[in-house]
Amino acid sequence: MTSRRIALAAALVLLAASAGPAHGQQVLPAPDTRFPGSVGRTYRDSDPPSFRTPLPAPAGAPNIVLIMLDDVGFGQFSVFGGGIPSPALERLASEGLRYTRFHTAGICSPTRAALLTGRNPHVAGFGNVSELSTGYDGYTGAIPRSTATVADVLRHHGYSTAMFGKNHNTAGWEGGPAGPFDRWPTSLGFEYFYGFNGWGTSQWHPLLYENTTAVPPSADPAYQLNADLVDHAIGWMRRTTATNAGRPFFLYLAPGATHAPHHAPREWIEKFRGRFDAGWDEYRKQTFARQKALGVVPADTQLTPRPELVRAWDALTPAQRRVYARQMEVFAGFGAYTDHEVGRLLDAVRSRPDAANTLILYIVGDNGASAEGGPDGELNEIGAANRLERRDEFTDAVLAKLGGPAFNNHFAWGWAWAMNTPFRYYKQLVSHLGATRNPLIVSWPARIKAPGLRRQFLDVTDLAPTLLEAAGVPMPTQVDGVDQRPLDGVSLLKTLADENAPEVRRTQYFEVFGNRGIYQDGWFASAPLETNPGNPDRSHLDPDKVTWELYDLNRDFSQAVDLAQEQPARLRALQELWWAEAGKNQVLPIDWRAGERMAGIVRPNSVAAQKHFDYAPGIAGLPESIAPNVHNRSWRIAAKGEFTARSSGMLITQGGMPGGWALYVLEGRLVYEYNVGLQARYGVVSSTLPAKAATLEARFAYEGKSPRDFGLGGTVTLWADGRKVGEGRIDRTLPFVFSMTEGLDVGADYGSPVSDRYPFPFPFVGRLAGVTLDLE
Repeated sequence: MTSRRIALAAALVLLAASAGPAHGQQVLPAPDTRFPGSVGRTYRDSDPPSFRTPLPAPAGAPNIVLIMLDDVGFGQFSVFGGGIPSPALERLASEGLRYTRFHTAGICSPTRAALLTGRNPHVAGFGNVSELSTGYDGYTGAIPRSTATVADVLRHHGYSTAMFGKNHNTAGWEGGPAGPFDRWPTSLGFEYFYGFNGWGTSQWHPLLYENTTAVPPSADPAYQLNADLVDHAIGWMRRTTATNAGRPFFLYLAPGATHAPHHAPREWIEKFRGRFDAGWDEYRKQTFARQKALGVVPADTQLTPRPELVRAWDALTPAQRRVYARQMEVFAGFGAYTDHEVGRLLDAVRSRPDAANTLILYIVGDNGASAEGGPDGELNEIGAANRLERRDEFTDAVLAKLGGPAFNNHFAWGWAWAMNTPFRYYKQLVSHLGATRNPLIVSWPARIKAPGLRRQFLDVTDLAPTLLEAAGVPMPTQVDGVDQRPLDGVSLLKTLADENAPEVRRTQYFEVFGNRGIYQDGWFASAPLETNPGNPDRSHLDPDKVTWELYDLNRDFSQAVDLAQEQPARLRALQELWWAEAGKNQVLPIDWRAGERMAGIVRPNSVAAQKHFDYAPGIAGLPESIAPNVHNRSWRIAAKGEFTARSSGMLITQGGMPGGWALYVLEGRLVYEYNVGLQARYGVVSSTLPAKAATLEARFAYEGKSPRDFGLGGTVTLWADGRKVGEGRIDRTLPFVFSMTEGLDVGADYGSPVSDRYPFPFPFVGRLAGVTLDLE
């Protein structure tokens, strides 16, 4: 054999050894291979040159569109019998399948981690939302390297990948402009990301990122996040297919809708004027009847009773009914508008020449509807976090603006219960199906020949293996040198063609805040620990003293008949199975704390001991968890630059409409404003500034004298080049948090404005060299 043939044979052996099976790669990334030919002294006596090519997608691999809404109940949209019209969802269902026994993890981050990884949420590090991480293996708030995402696997196998919307799997302490970025979507398999971090955001003034860079806020008063996300998703889809013809794509759209705040264009809200005056009890009855007519619940299903926490609609005063009905009108407008915008994406997909070979999975909610608005609803998300006295006064003036940018509003929990018809309870309470059972709609024209219903018990962990099987790609055993934990989910593909296909899974556990549930072979055991999702103090609870319940879900679709007394042995076996699954899946230790868990746990913080901060213009959305802690203390801010009579704009701000503060120059004066969570606003305005200044300062003298003096007031003084130019008092401050979703900005206001006194987003005009902040 010649030397050239020996070299070629050796290269082919190396290539074969490095490759996995014909349908995919077992070790990712695929190892680089050497040039499969011989190399001589010059190109004249070498084999013809060629380039290494990336691992291609398997032949016939479909495009994949994955859509997941937020905080949506089983009985919310008309596609499953609800009272909110959803023509886009209904059309998709008419082209595919409606799954009626699909389950999520009952709360945001865990569902999303399980969806992307195909592992149970605690295994993926998200036993709860990232803001409540504790550091235990199941609660790190970080997806571990041993649970690679489906996006990463598809990307390595020739897919273009992109994510749009809500990312709730990046911890706040890693969300700053300096990263680290290895837990952002762009490092979890998505080549492009356009969206927001955290559990929710304003639909009018979101804090958005393109990849890892903050997006300048829109000054368009008609801006709406849903439309923006869909515009970017359609644009990316068209760009990537134009430049990578034949390369399949994986597009993941996760709108913030219909999570609070409930925001929608006025014209959409007004479509529902008077539609919910009959109240939540009547809504349940009407929705239940429609669900039976559609066949999405069996004919023998029972409508579960109203929880004790929820008041009967007939027991409310006329004024209360008027307020709650308007809250629901706003929410319905939000939902209908979301359906319309997502429908634009679906239409764009249908218009493609490869539409038939596009797999669409539409998860209608990452959990059930949310009761976190409490018994009356709320206007601001941070009131409870700051232990503010409840002042959510839904006056006529407030109701006229509800759904607009002035409030971070949420509806009363009676509507959350109604949205989850026919089940009990709501988000968080995973012992019951109101938290975990969400509609799933699947469309794949090339594989689904007739629309219909599917009733197999499924879990959100099953979707990642479904996507991999559809693409013809195996889950690798190793990714980036890290051995992979086996998938917990099971593909549902065999149910596409056969409505009578056997169940794909036998067992699934659930846990959130100590509320527990366990499913096995049609039976479900429930342990409801706390039925008030807004209760911040849960120190009195004891998970060992909860009363367990037992349900036969094969005969009791709505979980209405408790069989614990009739079958104690079966219940005991399921309880023991829950503990076994908890130990296997990193659920332990059970932690049912809420408020204490958010504020009382020290999480990673690179600036915890820092007292001096030096920021350059362009800092945007710096999370509060790694920003200077100005709560309950004195501080000093100094802006350096060249300030003249023409200078104007934002110097530095933190928070926004929910609560926060801002230091800016307007009409030749230095202004400091403080927003106490919509309950009070304070402003200190300087005299006219000198014609030229190099330093502008604000100093705050806090009046608290002990570590327990929370939320007190103090005096603000304003300075220009060392000369006092203004002074005023702030009577009270926010003791713990300004906003759950907005951060600290320098040189402009990103997110929502602190007040309407300045023109948003108010970029600074002039030369701003930097801003320093010192904690005293």
